[in-house]
Amino acid sequence: MSAGGAFGGNRGARPVPPEKGVFPLDHMHQCDLEKKDYIGCLKSSGHQSENCRIFSKKYLECRMAKNAQSMHSLVHWERDNKET
Repeated sequence: MSAGGAFGGNRGARPVPPEKGVFPLDHMHQCDLEKKDYIGCLKSSGHQSENCRIFSKKYLECRMAKNAQSMHSLVHWERDNKET
Protein backbone atom coordinates (compact mmCIF):
# COMPACT_ATOMS: atom_id res chain seq x y z
CA MET A 1 0.00 0.00 0.00
CA SER A 2 1.38 3.40 -0.92
CA ALA A 3 1.40 6.15 1.69
CA GLY A 4 -0.56 8.59 -0.48
CA GLY A 5 -3.27 6.14 -1.57
CA ALA A 6 -4.31 5.28 1.97
CA PHE A 7 -5.35 8.87 2.61
CA GLY A 8 -6.93 9.73 -0.71
CA GLY A 9 -3.73 10.92 -2.33
CA ASN A 10 -2.43 10.26 -5.82
CA ARG A 11 -3.65 6.90 -7.05
CA GLY A 12 -1.92 6.85 -10.39
CA ALA A 13 -3.73 9.83 -11.92
CA ARG A 14 -1.37 12.24 -13.60
CA PRO A 15 -1.91 15.92 -12.76
CA VAL A 16 -2.84 18.19 -15.64
CA PRO A 17 -1.36 21.70 -15.70
CA PRO A 18 -3.79 24.61 -16.09
CA GLU A 19 -4.22 26.35 -19.42
CA LYS A 20 -1.96 29.30 -20.12
CA GLY A 21 -3.34 32.36 -18.37
CA VAL A 22 -5.93 30.58 -16.25
CA PHE A 23 -4.39 31.89 -13.04
CA PRO A 24 -2.42 35.00 -13.92
CA LEU A 25 0.14 35.99 -11.30
CA ASP A 26 1.08 39.62 -10.85
CA HIS A 27 4.81 39.31 -10.19
CA MET A 28 5.39 43.00 -10.86
CA HIS A 29 2.57 44.08 -8.47
CA GLN A 30 1.00 46.25 -11.16
CA CYS A 31 -2.56 45.46 -10.07
CA ASP A 32 -2.24 45.11 -6.30
CA LEU A 33 -5.25 47.33 -5.59
CA GLU A 34 -7.53 45.20 -7.75
CA LYS A 35 -6.09 42.03 -6.23
CA LYS A 36 -6.71 43.33 -2.70
CA ASP A 37 -10.29 44.25 -3.60
CA TYR A 38 -10.88 40.73 -4.90
CA ILE A 39 -9.28 39.06 -1.86
CA GLY A 40 -11.31 41.32 0.45
CA CYS A 41 -14.49 40.38 -1.37
CA LEU A 42 -13.67 36.68 -1.07
CA LYS A 43 -13.07 37.01 2.67
CA SER A 44 -16.26 38.99 3.29
CA SER A 45 -18.40 36.61 1.20
CA GLY A 46 -17.15 33.41 2.81
CA HIS A 47 -14.96 32.60 -0.20
CA GLN A 48 -17.95 32.42 -2.57
CA SER A 49 -16.16 33.46 -5.76
CA GLU A 50 -19.37 33.93 -7.74
CA ASN A 51 -20.13 36.92 -5.48
CA CYS A 52 -16.83 38.54 -6.50
CA ARG A 53 -16.92 38.22 -10.28
CA ILE A 54 -16.82 41.97 -10.85
CA PHE A 55 -13.55 42.21 -8.89
CA SER A 56 -12.09 39.28 -10.82
CA LYS A 57 -12.99 41.00 -14.08
CA LYS A 58 -11.46 44.29 -12.91
CA TYR A 59 -8.24 42.46 -12.06
CA LEU A 60 -8.05 40.87 -15.51
CA GLU A 61 -8.83 44.23 -17.17
CA CYS A 62 -6.04 45.86 -15.16
CA ARG A 63 -3.64 43.14 -16.27
CA MET A 64 -4.61 43.67 -19.91
CA ALA A 65 -4.20 47.43 -19.59
CA LYS A 66 -0.64 46.87 -18.34
CA ASN A 67 0.05 44.37 -21.16
CA ALA A 68 0.51 41.57 -18.63
CA GLN A 69 -2.57 39.59 -19.68
CA SER A 70 -3.90 38.63 -23.08
CA MET A 71 -7.39 39.52 -24.30
CA HIS A 72 -7.83 35.78 -24.89
CA SER A 73 -8.13 35.23 -21.11
CA LEU A 74 -10.87 37.82 -20.65
CA VAL A 75 -12.88 36.40 -23.55
CA HIS A 76 -12.74 32.96 -21.93
CA TRP A 77 -13.52 34.45 -18.51
CA GLU A 78 -16.62 36.21 -19.84
CA ARG A 79 -17.78 33.09 -21.68
CA ASP A 80 -17.33 30.89 -18.60
CA ASN A 81 -18.88 33.39 -16.16
CA LYS A 82 -22.03 34.46 -17.97
CA GLU A 83 -24.90 34.75 -15.53
CA THR A 84 -27.97 32.91 -16.73
